[in-house]
Amino acid sequence: MQSMLKNILEDEQKMIIETSRLILRPPTEDDFEALYSLGNHPENVRYMGWWPETEKDMRNVLANAKPGKNFVICLKESGKVIGNCGISSIEDSCTGELNWILHIDYWGQGYGTEVCAELIRYGFEDLKLRRITAPCAAVNYGSCRVIERNGMRLEATHIKAFWTKVDKEWVDEAVYAILAEEYFRR
Repeated sequence: MQSMLKNILEDEQKMIIETSRLILRPPTEDDFEALYSLGNHPENVRYMGWWPETEKDMRNVLANAKPGKNFVICLKESGKVIGNCGISSIEDSCTGELNWILHIDYWGQGYGTEVCAELIRYGFEDLKLRRITAPCAAVNYGSCRVIERNGMRLEATHIKAFWTKVDKEWVDEAVYAILAEEYFRR
């Protein structure tokens, strides 16, 4: 029993990822206000296909978060929640898909690049994925640059395939990807 408890605690510890300035950890009910408030700023969700609109939706998202797949982004220095991120995997193909959202007050400071880099590392080194993708609205220049800075290449542009939450229009979707062999060659 003692050994089983030790394994559970070790597994939970593995769900916390640290970078030089950030901690990515599983979301809890205590993160409700910080995460729900992201949707109050149209710029935060402009290029999101979906974001919880009601308190009930957000509580449902928190209740169904998957450890090791869904994370809140916290400043290491203060513990303040500044965003949300994740990597969803398609098990049959060993492919993962990245997602993240940062509060607008933290844009342009390299946090997005740091989160993307760590999710890629985690996907290949810990989850043993074969391929990682990152789709985004092609007009979302900031996210495209974050993805490109992390060595992902543009594989396709799907014409008017991405619905924007704020502007309520179809825009082109850029699909970026990187293979494990490319990541480990760097």
